[in-house]
Amino acid sequence: MKPPTVYDVAAHAGVSIATVSRVLRRPDDVRASTRAHVLAAVRELGYVPSASARSLAARRTGVLGLYFPGFDAMEELDDAEFNQSEPVNVIVDMPDSGEVRPPNLYFDEVLRGSELEAWRRGFALLVGVGRGSNPEEMVSDIAGRVDGMAVLARSVPDELLVHISRRIPVVLVAGPRRGDNFDHVSVSNVEGMRALTEHLVDRHGVRAPVFIAGPADSPDDAERYEGFVQALASRDIDAAALPLLRGDFSRLQARSIAEDLVAGGGALPRAVVCSNDQMALGVLDVLRRRGIRVPEDVIVTGFDGIEAGRQSTPRLTTVHQPMVDLGRAAVRAMLSRLDNREQPPISLRLPVQVLLRESSEGSA
Repeated sequence: MKPPTVYDVAAHAGVSIATVSRVLRRPDDVRASTRAHVLAAVRELGYVPSASARSLAARRTGVLGLYFPGFDAMEELDDAEFNQSEPVNVIVDMPDSGEVRPPNLYFDEVLRGSELEAWRRGFALLVGVGRGSNPEEMVSDIAGRVDGMAVLARSVPDELLVHISRRIPVVLVAGPRRGDNFDHVSVSNVEGMRALTEHLVDRHGVRAPVFIAGPADSPDDAERYEGFVQALASRDIDAAALPLLRGDFSRLQARSIAEDLVAGGGALPRAVVCSNDQMALGVLDVLRRRGIRVPEDVIVTGFDGIEAGRQSTPRLTTVHQPMVDLGRAAVRAMLSRLDNREQPPISLRLPVQVLLRESSEGSA
């Protein structure tokens, strides 16, 4: 039996082929009653859209790309564990076992926003995460399959991105514009960290905070430290004279840094300002285990606004960035460039919120 076509769906629903196409690719552009009528015809006929046919007709793949480097370490896969025959394993999972399996929550949220916006605009999303592989090879491979691509800033050589952008739109996520002609979407990292640090100085009298930074090549981290430095300078405090500790954005590494701080034998810092929430949660883990009170003895703050920070004890003071909206903005920038390749470079910075919670303010 011949499979149904878009023509059959249009005839069955009593609408034009263009209307069927809009329902399948941009459903929000079609009136709800018409959309429901067309989708009913799709189900009744068992119609499955042909991606290859659509691509040939539109000269597009209908797919957008997203590439992020692997922040977390690549876990070794245990074939013996994977192939185990027992249907259930019972494991005593103690709360203080020290094991941490940190998800890359920033990437998860940006990915979710990208997926939502791509789906709303009728596109699929091809995701690449550079876990130990050659980033240039992976990015080139993705670029050959998509209509546009979003890449975390500084994760891929600029020369490669310039080469790719001659064929498809390239959007850089995070960090400031650096004299390039790419489209950029980011958040107000400098302003957010500056506002938070000024609050610690003005409200809590903190004069010598410790800053735990992320990876040296992270554009977000560089901007957050800049905001930290600006805030202190505006209060006549020299940030260069204060400790700058380098982490990797992970909770596990931050635990090690916090252990060294506590074991140093000297006075504890009045405040530990972390470049992201995962590291701040790692610091909280150690302080709680050592019986050090937060915020009475040490104030701890983060940046990102992940759900785990809202549920921690105490709840984490942080700067919330709109990670889902960042992913959506990246997709919108790609599609805007697809529709108008000659428009000036897009530079969008999304606002942030400083969330003052118990890890700095104490309980009410």
